[in-house]
Amino acid sequence: MNTILRKSMLSVAGLAFATGVAAGPVTAHAAPVHEAKPVAVVHTADKPDTGKLIPHGTQGTQSRIALNDEQTANAKAIIAATKKNGLPERAAVISIATSLQESKLENLGHLGDRNDHDSLDLFQQRPSSGWGTPEQITDPEYSTTAFLKGLKQVDGWQDMPLTDAAQTVQVSAYPDAYAQWEQQAADLVAQHWNS
Repeated sequence: MNTILRKSMLSVAGLAFATGVAAGPVTAHAAPVHEAKPVAVVHTADKPDTGKLIPHGTQGTQSRIALNDEQTANAKAIIAATKKNGLPERAAVISIATSLQESKLENLGHLGDRNDHDSLDLFQQRPSSGWGTPEQITDPEYSTTAFLKGLKQVDGWQDMPLTDAAQTVQVSAYPDAYAQWEQQAADLVAQHWNS
C-alpha cells in the first residue's frame, strides 16, 4: 500500500476515534434513562404589564366605586371594542377612566332636567355634537369606537397623562377629573383584558 495513502487512512481513523471520545461515551456506557412523570401545566393568560397600563403613575387622589354586573359588562364591552379597533391596553384604561368619570360606567339615556344638554351613554356623548344618533351612541361598542376614533386623532396620546388624553377628546368643564379613575380603570383592564 502506498505510504501516503496509509498515513491518510490512519489519520482519519485516529480523528474518528478522538472525536468519538471527545463527544462522550458510547451508547453501551450511557447513563440510564429515567421515565419522566407527567407534570400538570396550568396555562394562565398573562395580565397586561402595569407599566403599559399606567405609564406615568396615577395623578392625585384615586376614587373607586363598587361595580354591579351591568357596569362590569360595560367595562368588558369597552375592552372588547378597544381590542377590535387594534388599540393597546392603555387606550382601554383611558376609555374606562373616561366612562367612570362621565357615567360611572352606566349606559345613560336622557336624564331629563339633570341631563347635560343632550348627553347620553357611557361617555356622555352628544348627538348634537356629531357623535351619532341616540340609538348609536347608547350602543357600548359604537360609543367606545367613537371615543377611540377621537383619541387616535390626538397626537401623542400614548405618551400623555390620562387626564390630558381624555380631556382632549371630551372637552369637559372638569378636565382634571378623569385622573381620579386611572387606578380602577387599570385594574379592570388587567382583570378582563385576557378574559
